[in-house]
Amino acid sequence: MDASVNTSFDLSAWTAGHALRVERALSSWVAADAPAGLGEAMRYAVLDGGKRLRPLLVLASAEAVAEGLGPAARQALDEAALRAACAVELIHAYSLVHDDMPCMENGVLRRGKPTVHVQFGEARALLAGDALQALAFELLTPESAPFSAAVQARLCRLLARAAGFEGMAGGQAIDLASVGAVLDENQLRRMHRLKTGALLRGSVLMGAACRESDGVIGSAAVTALADYGDAIGLAFQVVDDILDVTTDTSTLGKDAAADKPTYVSVLGLDRSRAYAAALHDQADAALDRSGLGISATQALRALAAMVVQRDR
Repeated sequence: MDASVNTSFDLSAWTAGHALRVERALSSWVAADAPAGLGEAMRYAVLDGGKRLRPLLVLASAEAVAEGLGPAARQALDEAALRAACAVELIHAYSLVHDDMPCMENGVLRRGKPTVHVQFGEARALLAGDALQALAFELLTPESAPFSAAVQARLCRLLARAAGFEGMAGGQAIDLASVGAVLDENQLRRMHRLKTGALLRGSVLMGAACRESDGVIGSAAVTALADYGDAIGLAFQVVDDILDVTTDTSTLGKDAAADKPTYVSVLGLDRSRAYAAALHDQADAALDRSGLGISATQALRALAAMVVQRDR
């Protein structure tokens, strides 16, 4: 039997429960009464939408490193993980608000509803994105928390690196500069490791960073989790590119239509599918060598399968 498969694990139930926790926390922490309608725009941008994959990865990774903790330490880890999960989703939401604006990709619909700048105007959309980004770091540094300042600092550093020029923002810059360009496989991989993959990898590492440094979770486990995050970060984009050209045979995906390079345009459809499967294998292999155990990593394994096998 494949060690990566746990037929008793119910991903749907696990996801529903954790996504609800995240939704309730976001609704509580994203203020509706921010000045001049800003709160309304912020809440419109982040609530009631999306797969919540990034926060789910934070929570799954925190679960993977929780073994052996006593009640107080587990409570501290759980609170840190929930705040980290919401923080990474706020960063993701802010990036989508800005990406959709006319100066970037000029999107008018997202998740079946008007984008934030269409609904609220460009100026308020820009400010909403800025405010969501700032709130992410505020959530990670509460005035009173059961987790240490060292954990707070690690979380802030990981999130900033994943979102900045070494991560999401840098990848978006490459993406915008690549319109009409011909990229080879290595160039395409670098762009998506930054644009999409960095925040997914960062989510996994943030979950692990929620545990206080007690010497139990060693560097080998953290390296393996980073490798897992790298693999599913790329797999997510490869599958996105595949779905862009297979879910509706009458139209090309948005990147292809915008004359941007995609995995399908560079590798072809069959090789892209094979690459997604290989990345799934790499993610499972990383968890195998993490030393964290099948039970501890079952949510991470199931999320990797979901990323590769999803149909939308």
